[in-house]
Amino acid sequence: MEVFGNKVVVVTGAGRGIGRGIACRLATLGAQLAILDLDESGMRETVKLIEAEGVTAIAYKCDITNEDEVVTTFRNIVTDFGRVDGLVNNAGTIRDGLMVKAKGGKVVSKLSLDDFEFVLGVCLRGAFLCAREGVSSMIESGCEAGVIINISSGAFRGNFGQTNYSAAKAGLVAMSRVWAKEYGRFNIRSMIIAPGAVETDLLRSMSADSLTALAATIPLRRIGQIENIAQAVVQIFENDYLTGSILEVNGGMTV
Repeated sequence: MEVFGNKVVVVTGAGRGIGRGIACRLATLGAQLAILDLDESGMRETVKLIEAEGVTAIAYKCDITNEDEVVTTFRNIVTDFGRVDGLVNNAGTIRDGLMVKAKGGKVVSKLSLDDFEFVLGVCLRGAFLCAREGVSSMIESGCEAGVIINISSGAFRGNFGQTNYSAAKAGLVAMSRVWAKEYGRFNIRSMIIAPGAVETDLLRSMSADSLTALAATIPLRRIGQIENIAQAVVQIFENDYLTGSILEVNGGMTV
């Protein structure tokens, strides 16, 4: 409670899944939450869960790829809460496909520019805009110890069929390290969490056989839970000497 009591934390993509899990975990420790998403019904449910913990939560419908909307949203957050102490850049999306798909010596399809730019827009542009406005708010509102946590992925190493997503997540790692160097002098820390296979709606849509096969590739022999990612977020907030690093939460997939 001492770490989070009355601190204001912004969580993007918190209408469901990992973002909701992170927001709800922070709420149990006393944080006040600003929830960003485009899913209004999902945000309403997240707010209810947070308010059940006796803390304040406000939902802001925001397209994080839109500069004007992000600027306005963070201005409204400071008006409503008085300051920003932390930001969790969680929002992301995928549009998978081979850059060039060929069969029998002929090109069958290509990854469209729209699919490439859409994924980079949400995962990279959106994180940049939120971090820029988040840092600005931290500095101007007198935050004594700011935290930026960027939810990347093991895809930052490069995943088959994910040119766009891998590029975005690798770019997010690079930006996060830059921010750690640029804003440490303001006592603002920037960290990356790279989740492995986590039980979200996407994984739950897979067949039981596929999930079993996936779990078998993980040293711990099990799929991660959303709570594992939320625990990592709490660890970063609590340890004030963590910055500029990647915390991989993947059950040992990359060992």
